[in-house]
Amino acid sequence: MSKAQGLLVAGTSSDAGKSLVTSALCRALARHGIKVAPFKAQNMSNNSMVVPGPDGTGAEISRAQWVQALAARAEPETAMNPVLLKPSSDRGSHVVLRGRPFGRLAAGEFAGTRAVLAEAAYAALAELRSRYDVVVCEGAGGVAEINLRAHDYINMGLARAADLPVIVIGDINRGGVFASLYGSLALLDPADQALVAGFVINKFRGDPSLLDPALKTLEDLTGRPVLGVLPWQQNLWLESEDSLALTAREDGSAGTPVLRVAVVRLPRIGNTTDVDALGVEPGLRVDFVTSPRLLASADIVVLPDTRAVLTDLEWLRSRGLADAIANHARHGGTVLGIGGGFQMLGRTIVDAEGVEGPAGRTVAGLSLLDLETVFTRNQTLNYSSGTWQGIPVGGYQSHYSRIQTGDGEAFPGGLRNGSVFGTMWHGSLEHDAFRGAWLAAAAENAGYDGSEYGQVCFAEVRDAYLDRLGDLAEEHLDMDAVLRLITEGAPKLPTVRGELR
Repeated sequence: MSKAQGLLVAGTSSDAGKSLVTSALCRALARHGIKVAPFKAQNMSNNSMVVPGPDGTGAEISRAQWVQALAARAEPETAMNPVLLKPSSDRGSHVVLRGRPFGRLAAGEFAGTRAVLAEAAYAALAELRSRYDVVVCEGAGGVAEINLRAHDYINMGLARAADLPVIVIGDINRGGVFASLYGSLALLDPADQALVAGFVINKFRGDPSLLDPALKTLEDLTGRPVLGVLPWQQNLWLESEDSLALTAREDGSAGTPVLRVAVVRLPRIGNTTDVDALGVEPGLRVDFVTSPRLLASADIVVLPDTRAVLTDLEWLRSRGLADAIANHARHGGTVLGIGGGFQMLGRTIVDAEGVEGPAGRTVAGLSLLDLETVFTRNQTLNYSSGTWQGIPVGGYQSHYSRIQTGDGEAFPGGLRNGSVFGTMWHGSLEHDAFRGAWLAAAAENAGYDGSEYGQVCFAEVRDAYLDRLGDLAEEHLDMDAVLRLITEGAPKLPTVRGELR
């Protein structure tokens, strides 16, 4: 692979700020007229999006890379996330390769498959580099995962194969950031170290001048500059790729929220971004809950998607949440099921082929909607559109099932029975008019006026946040130094002794 303009954003650990910095650089570069694309060789996430595949049919990539493409003002495509792992259990994942199902692999089976995945990742990056001025690549996990280095194609393996300069992000809020930056570098072999060209410190609170002595020491010890210190961002929202980062989401308006939305935080929750659009509504609070007590005071209960419907349904029952949801609906409370959550609301779930466990099981659902789900080994992957109450709405589907509906009122992508709604469409709440109409119905059901809902444009809110990220990069990173790395590659750098021999 020939040397070209690009950069790898790596981290000392997961959640160090790689996605944030990648998005920030994409927006900052795009604002200067540079044709830029994001790239992540392999992502592990159950938050995904459907994009047009090479043949025009639907294909799947991580939600994070889709958002980064928006930051770059580029059209999202499968080359930006060639390998997507969608965990279905603690030790197994569905593998999506260039947007298409590749198979299901257990954790111990990846070693024999990495060569195929690596080849696809390198080819996708080469394809992007042939069409874009700059490709900003995001690593995964920690840059010095020495147990994985031999077969790595995501972090330093990618950087070596593509001759990419690397900046390493460290999270100072966790503590030990200087040790983690130095130690990550020192654990790399000399050839890997040669590509690590600088550091960025993320999530700093306070006066950055207090860091000056430590920054100089780090630079003296490593021979590499600190390219910036990013301040702690209290209210900065970015669509998460990792459901472990879920927190309460509340609008910034003054006053007490009117409607409380309780989203059940399933153990294997998927497509958590389905509810992001609710978080921009004034007078609405969104909480992720795991107990009946926290659900009890909600006006709206959302049962989200999951990658393990039967396992999470059993968990619902064991926690008393199934009874709490049924009781909420029985008393006229609004319930919305999305994807796997919609399937749980039905009468039965049939797993004749053993898609989620032993073959031949039929499991009772919550029986709040008249539908039967039959698991299949064939994926449904598409974007659909329609109307509700005369309002246009659309969303994408990504599932391995066949839905058979019975009595009830048609609802986009699903079914309605009174105050209980269900849909297989992801992303439908991002349609402002539809979201407003549905919330108005839910508010009326709770005895509130919901006429003001749907006035906020979710797409504009998201773009404004991406602009804030671009501002963050331009104000707090040495963008001239970053551009030199992108155009010239890593300079000759010293080796830090301490690497494994």
